[in-house]
Amino acid sequence: MKGKRWLAALLTAAVTVGVLYAAQRLLVPKYQRGIVEGSMVEEYYRETVDHDVLFIGDCEVYENFSPITLWEDYGISSYIRGSAQQLVWQSYYLLEDTLRYETPKVVVFNVLALKFNEPQNEAYNRMSIDGMRWSMSKVRNILASMTEQEHFVEYVFPLLRYHDRWSDLKHDDVAHWFGKDLVTHAGYYMRVDVEPELGFPDPQPLADYTLGDKAMDYLQRMTDLCREKGIELVLIKAPTEYPHWYEQWDQQVADFARENGVPYINYIPLQGDIGLDMAQDTYDAGLHLNTQGAEKMAAYFGAYLKENYDLPDRRDDPVYAAAWQEKTDAYERMKKQQYDELAQYGQLVSFGANAIEE
Repeated sequence: MKGKRWLAALLTAAVTVGVLYAAQRLLVPKYQRGIVEGSMVEEYYRETVDHDVLFIGDCEVYENFSPITLWEDYGISSYIRGSAQQLVWQSYYLLEDTLRYETPKVVVFNVLALKFNEPQNEAYNRMSIDGMRWSMSKVRNILASMTEQEHFVEYVFPLLRYHDRWSDLKHDDVAHWFGKDLVTHAGYYMRVDVEPELGFPDPQPLADYTLGDKAMDYLQRMTDLCREKGIELVLIKAPTEYPHWYEQWDQQVADFARENGVPYINYIPLQGDIGLDMAQDTYDAGLHLNTQGAEKMAAYFGAYLKENYDLPDRRDDPVYAAAWQEKTDAYERMKKQQYDELAQYGQLVSFGANAIEE
């Protein structure tokens, strides 16, 4: 009898855990439409080939560089581990996490996030952290990122955070209950529409232009980690001009780069060299590049990478070629879909769906 009671208890526990897990899978946001940025971090784990170049950072990488162009023009296998408002320590821990799976030859970090020295917002934290696989890197990322209103246990058991989402459930929550579509192209978020830049308000002067200790400490950690692993680190500022990048910030990054022997390139004054036309190459009035602009940026940056680093051309490797052909086909299908929508409706109606058929 005792054995039967133990078996019944185990079955009850297993059923309870299964029901709670299924409920959690249903209730957590799916990020398949609208705000798709919450899907970006987890998509990396579905990659089938290694990458010689890794981009890490916020929207200034995942919206401004096309890995497909780097592949087509130079045979560079690259990936963007980006997410919305990705803070410096979040980029550091994502880099740490990535090095569990591969060691790229070059890591590219966009420096805009250095303006933030403290945790900012739970919604952005979730989009940067929830998609990470569990490891000590994720644990440390959570602890470094939580706002005062957040609780560690809610990251461990997201059901505690999203238990009241029942009334907000939509078709996508059911359709993607146990599986999600890709929404990026090797981490790149596609937008082909055009909204020209019309100028920005004059920047407000700051009381203190010093970049924060925490942000700069994690930049140093990133630099040291890359050096330890034999990885070349490249610091960049994307060519878009808003939010404003102050000259004082730029000088501090330039000083850091010089002291640590790493390159730093501010692409804002190089828009003309890149070939960017901000009347045509942005989809949101100059905050980010559209696909046409991202392809120009990737072509220009790819030439720099090939000239300065020993990056192999992988296009003759059958394994890489097959994987990147699949990515390129998906990229071209989505591009056509978005152009067709613009022609038919005058706007993108499914850019948020951005689902890539596999």
